[in-house]
Amino acid sequence: MTSPLARRVYETCHLTGSFRLRSGQVSDEYFDKYRFEAEPALLREVAAAMTGLLPECDALAGMELGGIPLATVMSQLTGLPTVFVRKEAKAYGTQRAAEGAAVAGRRLVVVEDVVTTGGALLASCRALRAEGAEIVAVVCAIDREQGGGANLAAEGLQLRPALTRRDLEAAVAGG
Repeated sequence: MTSPLARRVYETCHLTGSFRLRSGQVSDEYFDKYRFEAEPALLREVAAAMTGLLPECDALAGMELGGIPLATVMSQLTGLPTVFVRKEAKAYGTQRAAEGAAVAGRRLVVVEDVVTTGGALLASCRALRAEGAEIVAVVCAIDREQGGGANLAAEGLQLRPALTRRDLEAAVAGG
């Protein structure tokens, strides 16, 4: 999909250099999602594109850190409650990994900014399932198309990206 949104995201977020990804892989390019998440109009536009990918669900589950602003804006656009998912449970207070809306017995859509291999997502989805949630889909802003979709599918999770690496590259190549 070559789109004005893909072009704006690419121009705002694409960096070149040497970058170590969360997966441990090294890449000569990087999509710095914090750059679009820091721009209110662009954040809202990306979140709106992501809401169009939502299946029927009870709540959104925003992944720490980049999925939280997206899930928050998506919640504002849809009226769905939001769960904020920590990378690990905090050691004090409620000692929970998921904050906000309850997850037990609820159908959740997990919200992430960029997916590479899906490793962090898989761990969080397992934790949410252990708390009694049903994960109906994972929606992300950008799929780097480096195995994340297949890794999620292997555990019965469908990845629904608003934009893919191919979309972003096509948008800049097209003009």
